[in-house]
Order: sequence, then structure tokens, then C-alpha cells
Amino acid sequence: MKKLILNILALILWTSSFAQEKTAFQIAAPWSEVYDVRSDIAIVYGVNDAGGHFEERVKGWRDKGYQVHFMTGVAWGQYQDYFLGHYDGKNHLDEGQVNRNGDTIWHGKNVPYIVPSAGFIAYLKTHLKRAIDAGVTAIHLEEPEFWARAGYSEAFKKEWKKHYGFDWMPQHESPNATWLSSKLKYQLYYNALKECFAFVKEYSKKQGKEVACYVPTHSLLNYSAWSIVSPEASLASIKDVDGYIAQVWTGTSREPVYFNGVNRERVFENAFLEYGSMISMIQPTGKKIFLLTDPIEDRSRTWDDYKRNYQATFTAKLLYPSVADYEVMPWPDRIYRGRFPVENSNERQPISPDYATQMQVMVNALNTMPISTNKVSGSQGIGVLVSNSMMFQRFPTHEGYEDPQLSNLYGMAMPLLKRGVPVEIVHMENLTHENALKDIRVLIMSYSNMKPLSETYHKALADWVKQGGILVYYGRDNDPYQRVNDWWNTKGKKYKAPSEDLFHKLGLSHENHFSGQFIKIGKGMVCVKRQDPKELVMLAGGDQEYIALVKEAYEKYAGNAELILKNHFTVQRGAYIIAAVMDEYDEQSLKIKGPVIDLFNPMLPVLDTKEVAPGEQAFLLNLNMIRSDAPQVLASASRIYEETTTKNSYSFIAKSPSNTINALRIKLPRKPTSVSALKGAEVLNLITNAWDARSQTLLLRLPNYSEGVKITLAW
Repeated sequence: MKKLILNILALILWTSSFAQEKTAFQIAAPWSEVYDVRSDIAIVYGVNDAGGHFEERVKGWRDKGYQVHFMTGVAWGQYQDYFLGHYDGKNHLDEGQVNRNGDTIWHGKNVPYIVPSAGFIAYLKTHLKRAIDAGVTAIHLEEPEFWARAGYSEAFKKEWKKHYGFDWMPQHESPNATWLSSKLKYQLYYNALKECFAFVKEYSKKQGKEVACYVPTHSLLNYSAWSIVSPEASLASIKDVDGYIAQVWTGTSREPVYFNGVNRERVFENAFLEYGSMISMIQPTGKKIFLLTDPIEDRSRTWDDYKRNYQATFTAKLLYPSVADYEVMPWPDRIYRGRFPVENSNERQPISPDYATQMQVMVNALNTMPISTNKVSGSQGIGVLVSNSMMFQRFPTHEGYEDPQLSNLYGMAMPLLKRGVPVEIVHMENLTHENALKDIRVLIMSYSNMKPLSETYHKALADWVKQGGILVYYGRDNDPYQRVNDWWNTKGKKYKAPSEDLFHKLGLSHENHFSGQFIKIGKGMVCVKRQDPKELVMLAGGDQEYIALVKEAYEKYAGNAELILKNHFTVQRGAYIIAAVMDEYDEQSLKIKGPVIDLFNPMLPVLDTKEVAPGEQAFLLNLNMIRSDAPQVLASASRIYEETTTKNSYSFIAKSPSNTINALRIKLPRKPTSVSALKGAEVLNLITNAWDARSQTLLLRLPNYSEGVKITLAW
């Protein structure tokens, strides 16, 4: 009994030690004042990364006031001791993923992408145990990735025989072999994560701790586009998974997509759909999700490119007001110490003072970004259905059927998004959750780019339609994956395509029902259009009929108001206004009435009106929404601590990475008569000290220091 009480007390102390885990960054390097970002959580990366010294790195970040998590790769990592035989005396390079030519797919020197064997999982558990012993409060196993082009190694063939009970089939020889190969890749990483997280929960509990388990992963859209197979939505069903990090950033969102016959980068639009996909994956389960974005990216581009696309992805994630937990950046050491080219030059330079200030204003705003019940402007309740099986059809090509740039998905989503409709992504794997379609009135789907992995999804869709849902189905159903051996054509079922089972459950049995006309089914409606969605975006003007059909579904049958077509999105979250204006549909600018503080401008100007041009975004603080007259920091390129207010003064401590410039916009009752900035006993010179009488705000600019600057204002 005494031991039980001590364990309970230890658990209480453990869980109460981290009241807020809202913002985070991942970092392999030891703490440094140069990239002391001041988020809530430092996710320390890799036992063997950054030269080892894992426990010292964990302690170093914790000693600076951070909650500490642990992250490591589940498909790759600094595991040379395992691969080269130092761990158990056996060389394990033969467990790497291998393509058709017999070449190993490498992540780095002596680090292949792994086929997750029992031996590798046992090895990985030693890292998880070490992290828990070091006192981390959460484990992140990132990027469970199996390349679609892989599947030819002896290790994979063994797993095939074990899983299916018959000999391996080369995936390039038939759609059925590709389908089976992809399903196995999917299952192997599902099993690996399930086993690893079960170990984390069991071991940490024995230590009197409660350690959370997260999966940082790219979106289904990105993995499908890049021909990678991963468990994605199914992971939320694992009881020991506490949530995800949505790994969306410039590098994923700049993948070119088709619209109006043109294939090019559309970073904001792609990011909006990627974040929507990730949120849809987790939201019905009630588990936690962190939304990530990156001020730079993995590939070397110019600082101007990074800044422009950071603003686009940052805006996209803020347009989901139901989520307010963020990974503010990966690898801050790369951002603050890296050197990259500037526009029209090959000269590599460090981050500019202005971009560092702007980035820190944005990052620090996330620390207090509120959840909001406000909806993004536009017609609500239109969804596009996706499935994990989108990843199964991307490679190789069979019978000449192709889906360039995932256009069978973007054909359904991009025409709506470009016209200002906040289209939602709905994961088929979540249809069995009662809230999965709660707010969806019109659902658009196709089996040209995916197939249902369970018959239960069709029952859920049919029930939803009969209760009043409006279903629009696009597809010719003539791709080679329609005929793979699966539940719709085995064990007594003889459907030529999975849609036939859905149509049967809906009571549609004749081809004359598939004329693009709406058919009443119970309280709902169904329309079947024999056209692949890719045709809507790969041809100029190909989406006109599609928009008309969705408009009919929404306005005539869904019981909603007019389908609003426009070129922008806005949402208000507390005092923050987030806005994005699309190009390619309507070239009109959006004007937002002030007074507002422009948070994308490192000088934090107060504007009477903010004009947002097509292809641009805005992040603003609405001064009319500041209800309190109390002195307060409205925006800052630093995190604010220890605020103290008296009748005639206001003071606080500002902390941010050293060697950067702080900009603060501060609300005060009147113009201050004195302003002081102290680093310890040292008096700092102010770069800017400007009072704006109309907004009753003070702009200060001064050097940042990670140990903190005490600012005192008196009037």
C-alpha cells in the first residue's frame, strides 16, 4: 500500500510539473542562447544525434525552464550502431528498404530506410527506455515511412510470407501485387508503433510516470504525392497514441498541383488542405494535434522564398481555429545559424535581423493564440473524402492509368478552395466515429484515386445519406485497382468495382441513375458523375460544370444558404485577424479596416487599413478587440515574463534568442515619461522609442537576450 501511495504521489508531481504544453520545437543540439526560442517544450532529438550526450542535452534544456520531450525516427535515424553490428554483433544493413533494381534506399550514410523487424523494434525500445529514464514527459516516433518503390528486399519478403502465408509477389507485375505490397507496408509500421507505444506506457507506468505518445507525420496528401506508404489515420485508433504533430511546411506544400490546366506551386492552398487533412485525421477521436510549420525548409532556397512561403503556411494553419497547439519550428539551430542565398545572388548569408524579428513575433503570438469557435469565412459544410489507400495507387503505373500530381484529389478540392469555399477533408477511416460527418452537408468522393479498406465505411455513408446527407460521386471506375482482390469481390461478393457495393447499399442499381442527376435516397440525395476528378483541373476551364453541380447540391438540396464564391478567407481568433487572398480566380484585393497591427511587418506598424493582394496573406492584431485598458504587450519578438503593474508604471522581462532584435508594441494609458531596459545591471540603448497617440501604443526596438531584458515604463 505504501508503495502504491508513493507511486500515486510521484505521478501527481510528474503531471503537475507541466501545466502548459502548447508550443514546442524539436532540436538535436544542446541548449544555446543563440536559439533559445522560449516555447513551452523542447523536443530533444535522438539518443545518438549531436554527438550523443543525450542525458546532458535533456538536462540542459530542462535547466533552462523547458518541458522536455523526446523524438526519434521510426523508419530511419542515427542507428549506425544497430546497422553496423555494434549493438548485437550482427550487421543489419540487409533490413533496409530495397527497390526493384536491388538498390537500398538510404536516408544517410549507413542509415537505410528500415523494414521494421522484431530486432529493430527491440533495439528502438532501448532508446525509448533511456529517454524515459532521462525524465522526458512525452515520446515522439516520427515519420513511419515505407517507400512505394521499395518492397524487394529479403527482409520484406520474409514479412510478406509471415503476414500473407504465401510467397512474395513482385509489386510491379500486377495491380493486385502492388495493392498487397502497400497494405503490408502500411501494416508493418502500424504494428511497430503499436508495440513501441505499448512499451512506453507500460515502462513509464512502472516508473510512476505518465509519458504521452505522439506520431509526427506528414499529411496523407503529401505522402500520397511523394509515393510513400504510412499508417496515417489508422494510428489514432491505437489506444496508446495520444496524438500527432502535423508535419506541414513549405517543403511539403510547394509540391506542384494542377488547377485550370496549369501545374505549379500553390503553397497556401496546398498547406490549407494538408492541415485540414491532418486535423480531420485526429479530431473525431478527441486526441491532441500540434500543427508544425518551418521558417525555412530542408532544401536550399533563398531567404526571400522562405519568408514568403512561411507566411503562407503559417496563415493556413491559423485558419483552423479549433486547434491552438503548435510546433513552432524544427531545428532552430539551423534557422539561426544557417546560411542561405538571398534573392538574385548566390552569396549565402545568415538570417536577416528583420526576418528574425518578424519570425519571433509570429512564434510568440502562438504562445497565446486562442482556440475559437469562429468559422473561417465562406460556405461551411462541404467535404472531400480521402482514404489511406490513396497511398497504395501511386507507384508503379499499371495499364497506363495515371493520376498526375494527385489530381483526382485536387480536382475535387482545388476548384472550391480557389473560389473561397473552406472545403473540409474527411478521412474515410474515421467514418465509424459518430462525429465524423456531423458538420458535413455535401460530401464529394471518388474511387479513381483510392479504394475503401472496409465495407463498414459504405454502411456509414449510406446511413448518412438516408438521414439527409448529400453525396456527390465522381469517377469512371475504370482504373486497374478497381479489380484488385479485396472485400468487394471476394467471399461471395462479385462487384466489379467497390462503388457498386456503395450504390447497392444506397439502392442505386441502374446505369441510368449515373447521369449526373440528383436521386433522392431517404432524406438525402446522391449524384453520380462518370468523370474522373483529374479532368476537372488538368484542363483549362474544366471545373465549370463541377462548380455548378456543387452549387446545386448545396443550395437546392442541402438546406443551406447561397454557395458563396469569393477569392479570400478570413477568421478572427480573439484579437487576431488571419486572412488569405487567392489568385487565379478573382484578382481583387481584400481591404481590412483598422486600426490593426501588422504582425508580418517587423516594425509592427499600426494601420488604418490593411490591403491584402491576391496571392498574399495577412496576420493582424485588431486593436478594437483589446477590451482591457490595462498596460499590456500586444505584440513582441520575445516572450514576456513577470509582468508588474502599478498606478504609474508597467514592467516585465522579455526573453528571446540573443543576437536578434526585439520589437514590441505596448498598450499604455498615456505616453511614458521614462523607459528603461536593463540586462542585469547593464543599461541597454533603445533602437526605437516611438509613441503612437491614436492607438495609445508604444513601439520599442532593442537587442534581445536569452537571459532576459527587464523593461520598465513609467508615466
